[in-house]
Amino acid sequence: MKKIILFVLFCSITISAFAQSAVNSDSVAYQLQRQKINNMLAARKQKFGQYETSLGQHTGIFGFQTKDDIRRSAGILMDIAKTDDAIFKELKILLQYRDFQQRQIQNHSKEAETTAAGYMEVINRLRQQNAHLKQQLNNSEQHFSTRQTIFIVVILFMAASILFLLRKNNRVKA
Repeated sequence: MKKIILFVLFCSITISAFAQSAVNSDSVAYQLQRQKINNMLAARKQKFGQYETSLGQHTGIFGFQTKDDIRRSAGILMDIAKTDDAIFKELKILLQYRDFQQRQIQNHSKEAETTAAGYMEVINRLRQQNAHLKQQLNNSEQHFSTRQTIFIVVILFMAASILFLLRKNNRVKA
């Protein structure tokens, strides 16, 4: 019985260790994705600073903006829009990682519940078998004890009969 319990504990520890390593690798990917998005947001902030600077530049006559100033600002604004699109794509990937992690945790918890229920079922079945075997052992010991008592009584009866017959024969001869 102790061997079975130790085996069950060993299996559960092994399963949890493998599951933990899988969760750690997923959280590393999640952290890398977050870092990538944070870097992209920092780059966007820098580009927005450049855009504000370009809006403030007036290199034309009488302090007006030239076409080049406006084009430069528009180019920076387009670059910001492209960065925003890339950030949205990366956020979508990040959310997919999050959903994947949540599904994986749910699956792992269901697996653990199923495994635990299976182990409990096996333990209960083994307990029932153990109780049944103990009952059989008690029955066989009781049966053996009864048979042993009968044999002893029969042997004693035979010995008494033999002694009785020997004495009867000795009395008849004398």
